[in-house]
Amino acid sequence: MNRHSMSTQSRRYRSQDWFDNPDHIDMTALYLERFMNYGITPEELRSGRPIIGIAQSGSDISPCNRIHLELAKRVRDGIRDAGGIAMEFPLHPIFENCRRPTAAIDRNLAYMGLVEILHGYPIDAVVLTTGCDKTTPSQLMAAATVDIPAIVLSGGPMLDGWLDGELVGSGSAIWKGRKQLAAGKIDNEKFLEIAAASAPSAGHCNTMGTASTMNAIAEALGMSLTGCSAIPAPYRERGQMAYETGKRIVEMAKLDLRPSQILNRDAFFDAIVVNAAIGGSTNAQQHIVAMARHAGVELKSSDWMEFGHKVPLLLNMQPSGKFLGERFHRAGGVPAVMWELEQQGKLRSKRLTVTGKTMAENLVNRETNDREVIYPFNAPLKEDAGFFVLKGNLFDFAIMKTSVISPEFRQRYLSAPGKENIFESRAIVFDGSGDYHDRINDPALNIDENCMLVIRGAGPIGWPGSAEVVNMQPPDALIKRGINWLPTLGDGRQSGTSDSPSILNASPESAVGGGLAYIRTGDTVRVDLNEGSCNMLISDEELARRKAEGIPPVPASQTPWQQLYRSTVGQMETGACMELALEYRGVGQTLARHNH
Repeated sequence: MNRHSMSTQSRRYRSQDWFDNPDHIDMTALYLERFMNYGITPEELRSGRPIIGIAQSGSDISPCNRIHLELAKRVRDGIRDAGGIAMEFPLHPIFENCRRPTAAIDRNLAYMGLVEILHGYPIDAVVLTTGCDKTTPSQLMAAATVDIPAIVLSGGPMLDGWLDGELVGSGSAIWKGRKQLAAGKIDNEKFLEIAAASAPSAGHCNTMGTASTMNAIAEALGMSLTGCSAIPAPYRERGQMAYETGKRIVEMAKLDLRPSQILNRDAFFDAIVVNAAIGGSTNAQQHIVAMARHAGVELKSSDWMEFGHKVPLLLNMQPSGKFLGERFHRAGGVPAVMWELEQQGKLRSKRLTVTGKTMAENLVNRETNDREVIYPFNAPLKEDAGFFVLKGNLFDFAIMKTSVISPEFRQRYLSAPGKENIFESRAIVFDGSGDYHDRINDPALNIDENCMLVIRGAGPIGWPGSAEVVNMQPPDALIKRGINWLPTLGDGRQSGTSDSPSILNASPESAVGGGLAYIRTGDTVRVDLNEGSCNMLISDEELARRKAEGIPPVPASQTPWQQLYRSTVGQMETGACMELALEYRGVGQTLARHNH
């Protein structure tokens, strides 16, 4: 049989420059030789069939993504049945719960590693296996940079957690349990029992934390098959989706359907809208911006207010609502939420997706059958649920997650007659989470309900990596009085599973001379949601005096990567990207030089 007879391609693949290059037969021999040692044949590699990479994010130290070790088998089946050749390779692990000093430091490292793999190896298209928070944006950032055909396969959330007849959501249960422990309502063993109950199966967070948010965003962008993101990891449909994803990426390789045709301005505007409607994680702000910048799309800080803030909360899922991932999937998942938005003309849905159809076509007949979970657009859980953007002398940019503002918080801080949506608080300032944990219960601080907890040194450069530390809980004494939330402010992040209406992602951070470097315990902070401002009420002269004193100390880097990260990273407002990487786009369209 002629070695080209199996090919149905209409174009030449980049992998053929490695495996089928008669002009450099010596190099072809070198490239082919070592692949033979595990049994693949020269005929396969020289057949003209596309080589499909499977970017494997699952491992024993990435438990949220570990399901992909099994799902990759079904992806392989789909690739083979559609006429492709699968090559699986590992990614740098990113595990939010366990990585110290923070998993945020590794998003850019995983991005850079995947760019090098996709650029330098004979891969024509790639399946991106996502799950835990930053595994999704890191891979989509790389896909945008390289710009070869790419598709997202989410690993899916865990099954719903249950304890004592109640739903127990991952992450959210920890924050609730910490308060119960501080109030003396439970002991240490019960706290650990709650934590264990919130993680009942394989998969990522079953709440609308950052993992579920970013996989939903990948689907909203059009980078995964319709309905992919919300299928729980153990469900049979997850394996079926893996198979269909494997088949589809081969067709995308044949069509040369690339991220640059999908990740356009309309797609990112829709991502902002969907994030608001699902009560998405505040971490989505920096990740959406980072993905957009690597795709060559400029998002302005004002876009979060212009396109996202006036969007209602439609999804009744923790932490903004009641239910968890299984019920969301059965209610129709992301397509059902987008269907609601589509009916109201809130999407730019005539855009192309990985299915080969427009988003509008993907959403036909996707109305939910569960109105307890997905509310109608005109009768939502909350109005105006998107992020609220603030600025002032403490920062140029920060966001507040309005979808988690509780009635109690609103009554205490945002409902004073004549001062609706305005409050003033006495600042209690902490330099990092160690300082917070050491001193939060210090009676000398005299913390009461009129205080604001402020944390600094938690941004991309200061931590390094930006840490999930802004959702600080009040001192135990206040929690025992039933005060479960205080206003909180910081230049770091908070868990997407948190129900704290923090002001966070503040940019510029204190470590580079942002306003948070100069706030002091006892200062009055005024927050005005009517005009979108947040200021410390000190004179210009006092601010100048404090600036002359310099910024708080920044801890030394502990590894070479931490030093390199700090020297290349930008601020949260602009996505905390490696700024030097942004000039590189479409690098997969130019082949690397031969290695011998």
